Amino acid sequence: MARRAVEVQLSQPFEFGENWRRFLSVLNDKRITEAEKSLCAMLEVENLSGKTFLDIGSGSGLFSLAAMRLAATKVHSFDYDPQSVVCTQELKRRYCPNADCWTIEEGSVLDAAYLGGLGQFDIVYSWGVLHHTGNMWQALENVVPLVARDGRLFIAVYNDQGMASRCWRAIKRAYNLLPQGLKFLVLWPSFIRLWGPTTARDLLRLKPFRTWRSYYATRGMSPQRDVTDWVGGYPFEVATPEEIFDFYRKRGFTLVRLKTCGGGHGNNEFVFQNRAE
Repeated sequence: MARRAVEVQLSQPFEFGENWRRFLSVLNDKRITEAEKSLCAMLEVENLSGKTFLDIGSGSGLFSLAAMRLAATKVHSFDYDPQSVVCTQELKRRYCPNADCWTIEEGSVLDAAYLGGLGQFDIVYSWGVLHHTGNMWQALENVVPLVARDGRLFIAVYNDQGMASRCWRAIKRAYNLLPQGLKFLVLWPSFIRLWGPTTARDLLRLKPFRTWRSYYATRGMSPQRDVTDWVGGYPFEVATPEEIFDFYRKRGFTLVRLKTCGGGHGNNEFVFQNRAE
């Protein structure tokens, strides 16, 4: 019973809201424009005029805002984490305070009743979210009815590295089980593993901490914060590109764009089109 209680506790998704709150403090027009460009590039469109947009796990709300600025006719954002919902609401307050076509709610992609009331959308977007739900394959299944006929599904899922992914899962689980005062026992070695080689290369090139500084300028979050969120991000599930492709092909979807992480521990990005009858 004790083991079961621990697993139930760990099945609750890690709260990324603090991460996104920090991000909003450095968000500017340049980053918003970059988000718009990346969205258009993956969807292969110039804008979202006449399209409806669903943001599953909206986080900071940046890509919901990008969809609004790209002229989407309707944007619906939801997130399981209350702090992330607040962040998305803050972006709406700053940039689109009178936009009745942008709704923001707290909700879960594993809640079939909630999803059933949303209807269908031309673009369903969920970047780096479904693998943190505790039931990734069910989450991947649950988004299928949300995509309108000929609509597009844009998702990003952690790459399966085999043994390396299993090791990271164990590390993440250990981190979340430790009391706050002992989490450094997992965090510090992970930080050295993730940033040690890059820092050493910069020093050898006589450009100390160059990557560190550019990372903050690009991401808007410090490497320390991102490592904490990486290590703390549990539940943690992964999939190979082939597994994701086969899963949606069997459900009538066609892969129209793929961007892999090159075999690393990051996200593979997929855009599917709904061809189901």
